[in-house]
Amino acid sequence: MKLLKAPLLGVMLCLSSCASVPVAPVPAVSAGRVEGVPPIPERLTQRLHQYQNVRSARVLAWLGESLLISTRFGETNQVHRVDAALGARAQLTFSDEAVQGAWAGADPAAPGFIYAQDDGGAEFYQLYWFDAATSQSRRLTDGQSRHEEVVFAGDGDRFGYVRTAADGQRDVMVGTLTEPGRSVYAAGAGAWGIEAFSSDGARALLIHYISINEAELFELDVRTSVAHQLLTGRGTFAVGMARYGAADSTVFFTADMGAEFMRLHALDLGTGRIAVVTGDVPWNIDAFEVSPDRRTLAALVNEEGYSRLRVMTLPALTYVALPELPSGVAGAPLFDPSGRRLALTIASATQPSDAYVVDLSARSVTRWTKSETAGLASGSFTAPELIRYPTFDAVDGRPREIPAFLYQPEGAGPFPVVVYIHGGPESQFRPTFSATLQFLLRDLGVAVVAPNVRGSAGYGKGYLKLDNGMLREDSVADIGALLDWIAVEPRLDANRVAVMGDSYGGFMVLASVVRYGDRLAAGTEAFGISNFVSFLENTQTYRRDLRRAEYGDERDPAMRAFLESASPLNKAAQITTPMFITQGANDPRVPASESEQIVAALKRNGTPVWYVLFEGEGHGYRRRANRDYDTAASMLFLQRYLLGGGQ
Repeated sequence: MKLLKAPLLGVMLCLSSCASVPVAPVPAVSAGRVEGVPPIPERLTQRLHQYQNVRSARVLAWLGESLLISTRFGETNQVHRVDAALGARAQLTFSDEAVQGAWAGADPAAPGFIYAQDDGGAEFYQLYWFDAATSQSRRLTDGQSRHEEVVFAGDGDRFGYVRTAADGQRDVMVGTLTEPGRSVYAAGAGAWGIEAFSSDGARALLIHYISINEAELFELDVRTSVAHQLLTGRGTFAVGMARYGAADSTVFFTADMGAEFMRLHALDLGTGRIAVVTGDVPWNIDAFEVSPDRRTLAALVNEEGYSRLRVMTLPALTYVALPELPSGVAGAPLFDPSGRRLALTIASATQPSDAYVVDLSARSVTRWTKSETAGLASGSFTAPELIRYPTFDAVDGRPREIPAFLYQPEGAGPFPVVVYIHGGPESQFRPTFSATLQFLLRDLGVAVVAPNVRGSAGYGKGYLKLDNGMLREDSVADIGALLDWIAVEPRLDANRVAVMGDSYGGFMVLASVVRYGDRLAAGTEAFGISNFVSFLENTQTYRRDLRRAEYGDERDPAMRAFLESASPLNKAAQITTPMFITQGANDPRVPASESEQIVAALKRNGTPVWYVLFEGEGHGYRRRANRDYDTAASMLFLQRYLLGGGQ
C-alpha cells in the first residue's frame, strides 16, 4: 500500500553512516519497462534495506502435528514446515513462482500436501502434489485452466476443486492423488466455490457468488451430479462460507440474511429450519471452521477492523473459555487433525504476521513463528488511532461519518500526509503490518490516513452498497471530505497531501487527482482502473459478470454513458498532479492497458509521470526484486513531490 521535516531515527542515521552496516545494492527491476524514474539514490536504498528485509509468516495447513507456513527467504514466498513452537522453518518448495496456497489431507498413507502456483502472475493456478516421503512435486492439473478452492474429503484421499476454462466456464472437479480429476458438476459461467464434503464424501456444499451482496448455497450429490439450492425462497442476501456439522445433518453458513452483518446460521437439513447462531454479535463473522470430529466450531469476528476469536462446542453451541490472544487481525482458523488445537495467522500494525496455536484443552496460546524484523525494534513501530470524519451526506439527520485509521509520526507536526485508499472496492483497510508504511512514519516523518470510504466491507451491507452502480463517485466525494478534515486537523499539513492506492484504490487515486488536484501534491497508484468500460471489456472472462454486478453493465447504453463520465481517462486533461504509476504486464484483473492508456494521456498533458511496467507480474508484485524497486521508486517520488525534493 504506498527537505525532511522530521528528525531521522537512530536506525536511519546508522544506515547512512555506520561502516559496520552492509551496503544494500541499488535496486533494479528484474524485468520490465521504466519510464521517467530517475536513478535510485544509494542513500535511500540503504535506508530502506532493513525495512525490505522484514519477514512474515502465514499459516497454510496442518501436516500431521506440524504446521505448513508461507514465508520468503529468497525471491518468492514458498512452503515451509514448522514442527514445534518457534522451531526451525524447513523450506519444502523451491520455485521462481510464489506458492499461493497449500492443503493437506488426513490419509496417513499419503503424507504430503497439494499446493497452487501460477505462471507470472496470470492467476491460472495449477495444483501440485508434494510427496513428503520423497520431497518431490508433480503437477495434478492440466497446465492450462485455472484451478482453485481445494477441499479434501474426510478420508483424506479424494479432494475437490473448481476448474475454470479460458472461456470462463467452471466445473466442480473431484480427483485423487493417483487419478486425474473428473467433473462432477458443470457449473457453467459465474463464480463458484466448493466449501466442504460430507463425512462420507458423497455430498458437497457449493456457493455460487453472484455479487458481494448476493450468493446461493447448494448441496451437490457427487455421485449423481445433481445440485439443489438450500436457501430458496428466503430473499436476496450474501453467503460467505458453509460447513457440515455433526452427523452431516446440519449446515453452518454465514450470511447477511435479514440483517446488516454476516451472521453465523445453522440449517437443519431434515426440517429446513434455520437458526441464527451469532445474533448477539453486531459485526461480520469473517471466517469460521468446524473441527474434523465435528465437535467444535471456531469463528472470527471483525470488530472495527480487529479480529475477535469465538469458539463453541457442537451441537450444544456453548462458548468455550479462551486464553487472551494478541490483538490484531487474524486469518481463517485451522483445526489440527485431532480438533484440539487451532492455528491462526495474526498480524498487527506493529508486528508482522506470525503463526499462533491455541490449545483448546489447556486454554493456552503459543507463538509458533517469530518473523524477523531485520534489526528494527518492533517496540518502536507505530500503531494507528481509529478516527471518524464527517462526509457530505446524512444518516437520520446527522452527518454520515467515515471510519479511518490515522498513523502519526513522533513529534508535534503538522505532518505531511499520505492518504492510502484500499482496493476492492468491497474490501476494508485493517491495521496489519506494513514495512513501507512504517518507513513513511519513522524515516520520512509522514502521517498516513487510511479511510474505509463508502462501499467498504465490515460496516454492514447498507454501507457496502453505497457506491454501487451510478453511486460510484460518492466514494470519491468521501475523499474530498477527508481533505476537508485534514485542513482543520492541527497535526496534519493540508498543503502537503498525497494519495496512494492499488487496483480499485488506483481508480480512487486517479479520480481524486481529477477532482481535487489543486489540494494534492502527488498521487501514486498501481494497476488502477482508468476507464470502467475498457476495464470491463478486457478483464478476464471468468470474472467479468461479477465485476458488472459491482460497477454496472457497460452493455447497457445508459450505464455505459455513466461509466464513461466517471472514468478518469476521459478527464485526464484535468490532471496536473505529478503521478507515479506501476503495473504488472500479466495482470488478469486490471489489464496493463488500463495503466498504459492513462500514462499516455498524462504524457500528452505534460503532467509529470513516472511509470514502471513489471514483466512476469500480475495483480501485485511477488518477486522481491520488483517489490523492492517499487518501494524505493515510490519513496523517491514522494520525497520529490510531497516533501519538496529531498533525497
